[in-house]
Amino acid sequence: MAQTNLAWESKAVLLIVLPFAGAEVVLDAHHWTAHSPSFALWTLVLSAVLGLGTLILRAATPSAAATGAVITADLMFSTATYPYEPGRTALIPVLAVFLLAFATTRVGRRKKERLGTAERRMGRTAAQVAANLGLAALVTSGLARAWVDGNNGLVHSAAIPFPLFAVGLAALAEAAADTVSSEMGQVLGGRPRMITTLGIVEPGRDGAISLAGSLAGILAAGVVAAAGVEAVRGGLIMFWIAWAGGVFGLFFDSLLGATLETRGLLNNDAVNFLSTAAAAALALALLAR
Repeated sequence: MAQTNLAWESKAVLLIVLPFAGAEVVLDAHHWTAHSPSFALWTLVLSAVLGLGTLILRAATPSAAATGAVITADLMFSTATYPYEPGRTALIPVLAVFLLAFATTRVGRRKKERLGTAERRMGRTAAQVAANLGLAALVTSGLARAWVDGNNGLVHSAAIPFPLFAVGLAALAEAAADTVSSEMGQVLGGRPRMITTLGIVEPGRDGAISLAGSLAGILAAGVVAAAGVEAVRGGLIMFWIAWAGGVFGLFFDSLLGATLETRGLLNNDAVNFLSTAAAAALALALLAR
């Protein structure tokens, strides 16, 4: 089954993420405008600037840039703490994900073009952004809302208690790990091997992994986990849980690619979304121990 026949999965991911994140941003912006206008303004402006930056750098289409801005704003509102500092929110790990993805997609581009695996020059689509970053926003704002409701919170705006942010951070770490592993594996690695059989396959094959790519992805997950922990002052427990979740999601992504994606049951956006969900699920399980 061709990937084009699975375009509905990309639309489904976008429809799951964007309405929820958009509604959260509207409600939180309304609350913070009344209680702390400067924080609301900083959040909206910085999210918009990040989205505009991805557009200018041709790292995303206009709709993808807008989607990324909404998701970033949702994550920032959900991780706000007193005193309000934009740099002490999820903005930092989101920025780390973007920078890692932007840099590694451009490393060795000529080689990737010869292999036919280079990312398109117009940048990522809205569905790709939602598939990579959306789950982090869903679980972070969802857990924050559940925490406030469970503790009889009287205000609408919900900030996630730490170390619960490790769940959303794990999803962000996986998103970076997946991109970096794939991009750097094509440049640094030799012939990749299928994760299920360890047989040698062509570069770019769904489910293929390489030692160099895997190590690069593991390192990227650690960088994003560290950036998030530093931003919110989360501590070592949050770091290890988020990193473990990100690494688990990285290999879960390859497993889905080698099985369901290669059989035409999932497209890449669905695989990415489910892999970030797997990363978040492991982080949540580790927190519950």
